[in-house]
This record gives sequence, structure tokens and C-alpha cells, in this order.
Amino acid sequence: MSEKTSVDFWFDPICPFAWATSRWILEVEKVRDITVNWHVMSLAVLNEDKDVDPEYRKGLESAWAPVRVIIAAAEAHGEAVIGDLYTAMGELIHYEGVKDRAQVVERALERVGLPAELAQAAETDAHDTALRASHDEGISKVGQDVGTPVVALNGTAFFGPVITRVPEGEEAGRLFDASVTLASFPYFFEIKRSRTENPQFEQAKQFEQANAS
Repeated sequence: MSEKTSVDFWFDPICPFAWATSRWILEVEKVRDITVNWHVMSLAVLNEDKDVDPEYRKGLESAWAPVRVIIAAAEAHGEAVIGDLYTAMGELIHYEGVKDRAQVVERALERVGLPAELAQAAETDAHDTALRASHDEGISKVGQDVGTPVVALNGTAFFGPVITRVPEGEEAGRLFDASVTLASFPYFFEIKRSRTENPQFEQAKQFEQANAS
């Protein structure tokens, strides 16, 4: 594709589907001319007034910490840190299987070289106004009945693409080309089929093997 494509990507670090889609976008960067802007959205905010399963609600209580810290880091050090901090958190959550959100925050900050004191933002609502503004910006483009990720291609946003495996190389490029093409039709809204598998990450197996050795 000859013209640079603008990609705006809204994510919650705890979501495996957003993680899969985000890793695909990084593969697309290698083979297509795109500009990616990372934004935070929050599953805790999205579901705070919804009737959800009690166990899921309990899990959402710990979902505040990562997004609050990312917002605090962006406010203190600029939005350029968002993508790297997301990657660090996502690797810990989805590849290394770290369940403790406080540990995820602490180790992610260390990996990207950000001040450890930013972890304090996890336990306060001091940055929630900015968090909600970022969330609302993304969700307003697609509606309240979706989740994460929200991806805008040249300004046209969708929930998804929802993928369970991360394509690489030209395969990633072809999927991106198809997504951009669909986004170019103002009257196109949805394609859907029942999902038959959860996200699968080869990198998670590599981490397991490394820890077992």
C-alpha cells in the first residue's frame, strides 16, 4: 500500500485478545508503512455499571492498576512511553503468566527504565479522569456493546480485529490490507463468527521452557 496508514489502538493490558491484535500490529509495522498511536482503555471502566459474572467482577478489581500506571507514566514522561510499557506488562501477563498485578507493574516499570514510584498510581484514583478520557475517546468511536481492542484505521474504528494467533510477515500485511479496505467503506460495520479457540502465544511456551531449564 503506497500511502501511510494511521493506526490508533486502544487496549487494556490484561486482555489476551487485545494483546494478540497488538502483536499483529507490530508485525504489520515491519511490512507496511503505518504510524501507530497507542491509547489506554479500561475493562474495569467499561464494565463498572454492567451486570457481569461475580468472578469476572472480582478480576476487574485488579485491572485498575496497570492502566492507572500507564496513564501516570504518560502524563509524567510523554505518550511515547505507552507502547513500550504496554509491551513490558503484556509480556509479563500473557507470556510469563504473572498473576500479581503489583508485580506486573513493578517489573514492567523496571524493564522500560521508568521510575519505580510510578507504581504508586495503581492504588489511587488521581489519574482516573485522564484514564476515563482516554477510554471514552476510544469507546465513543465504536459504542458501549464491545470490548478491547478498539482499532481505528485512518480514523474509522472497529472492535478488533479479534484474532487468536499472531500472523507474521506478509501474512500480517495481507490481513492489514483487508482491514484497511473494509474500513474504507463508510457503510461497513460488522463481520462475525463464533470463536472456537482462545489466543495462542508461542512466546508463552518459550518462557515456560526457559523457566523449566
